[in-house]
Amino acid sequence: MLDLYLKNGINAINEEPIEIGILGKKIIAVSNKLEGIQAKNTIDLEKSLVSAGWIDDHTHCYEKLTLYYDDPDEDGYKSGVTTVIDAGSTGSDNIEDFYNITRNKVTNVFAMINIGKTGILAQNELGDFSKVQSVPLKKAICNLKDFIVGIKVRESHSVVINNGVKPLIVAKKIQKELGGQFPIMTHVGANPPELKSVMDLLDENDIITHVYNGKPNGILDKEHNISTFAWEAYRRGVKFDVGHGTDSFNFNTFDLAYKCGLIPYSISTDIYNRNRINGPVFNMSTTMDKMLLCGLSLGEVVKKVTEAPANSFNLVTKGKLKPGYDADITIFDLENKEKELIDSNNNTKKTSTVIKPKSVVVMGKYYKI
Repeated sequence: MLDLYLKNGINAINEEPIEIGILGKKIIAVSNKLEGIQAKNTIDLEKSLVSAGWIDDHTHCYEKLTLYYDDPDEDGYKSGVTTVIDAGSTGSDNIEDFYNITRNKVTNVFAMINIGKTGILAQNELGDFSKVQSVPLKKAICNLKDFIVGIKVRESHSVVINNGVKPLIVAKKIQKELGGQFPIMTHVGANPPELKSVMDLLDENDIITHVYNGKPNGILDKEHNISTFAWEAYRRGVKFDVGHGTDSFNFNTFDLAYKCGLIPYSISTDIYNRNRINGPVFNMSTTMDKMLLCGLSLGEVVKKVTEAPANSFNLVTKGKLKPGYDADITIFDLENKEKELIDSNNNTKKTSTVIKPKSVVVMGKYYKI
């Protein structure tokens, strides 16, 4: 007997009927129609859309910080996201405490470890280069190998001050020592360092976030064309991530990039308490609304919040609706209603297609939203 049977759903990627059988924490059956099913709990989805559980690979949810912080469950299952990856809020000094706190959350929580040992205790965590220490960082990765899924380096002037790309160079050295494939996510923003000097260091094992910002040190040149160095990084296989955030998503930049074919590999929010409550982020579904409005299909958007982040961070049992995968599932509707969307520079657009999460399954347990 199954623990949970989801029937009468519509697959959000291919728009075909879908039914799912769950036993314990795993998906054990997926089909257009499951026959002869007996389950402890049966839920009729009434033609709602179904996808693998959404994964937000750029959040800030270590609750003890004062700059960027939140409750993982507010960023997570309560908004349709079944897995959050914290993007470097903690370093080797405090990541074990973060791990311990997250064991009592409903949402699956993973973390990138900050290259700086204090994490983001202050905006300029990499201004003092003595905080970049490889030995305790590698020890933490070893001790928390099921929690730490990558390294985070924030490469903007307010963070590194006069240290340029030195923290990223150290991260790349550690990556090589760990076998070459351990993911690095790099945050970009105001210069120095110049965006080119950051992108030139990255390869196919790396993610660059905040790519579609409207800042002068961005991917557009003075003629509003995509810079050559950005194309070179993209073609090398560097994974471009949205990382919306308070200051890092601009409709014009995204529209120009999308028309040229510089399409994000993954969609993330860079959500934390203040931009969740006050905007412009609010939640993952609002960021997905923006992607739909900018031209991506629903299937593309869903893959970029499921399969793509799972691939980026080697979450090999997440991101797909297949037998043997974790029973993480998001159920949602597309509503025809008008909604104003705002980017990080107060530019607005109106959409008439709104994604509305209804419920989730997290590791086999069903939760209404």
